[in-house]
Amino acid sequence: MTPQEIQNVEREIIDVLKNIYDPEIPVNIYDLGLVYDVDYTPDGNVHIRMTLTAPNCPMADMLVEEVHTQVVKVRGVKEVVVEIVFDPPWDKNMMSEEALMELGML
Repeated sequence: MTPQEIQNVEREIIDVLKNIYDPEIPVNIYDLGLVYDVDYTPDGNVHIRMTLTAPNCPMADMLVEEVHTQVVKVRGVKEVVVEIVFDPPWDKNMMSEEALMELGML
């Protein structure tokens, strides 16, 4: 794969993540700042480092499953590993401008 093709797959993955919403906040997980890193390798492996708005989020398993289910559908993706991390801890400063506007915080 060329660097451009890798970048295109990563962009598609991000587009997919922008269609997955936190069940408790009406903003997608990417703009909410829950996704810390998306690492795609040309062999089709994706490693996503993400967090939750709170460590005891009751919807954590459902959210991780949704990320896995949707990202594995992207052309060129064979394996998806979703790693939940809490360092750094999430706070509202990680939200995109779009998310802040959606929530009336800007």
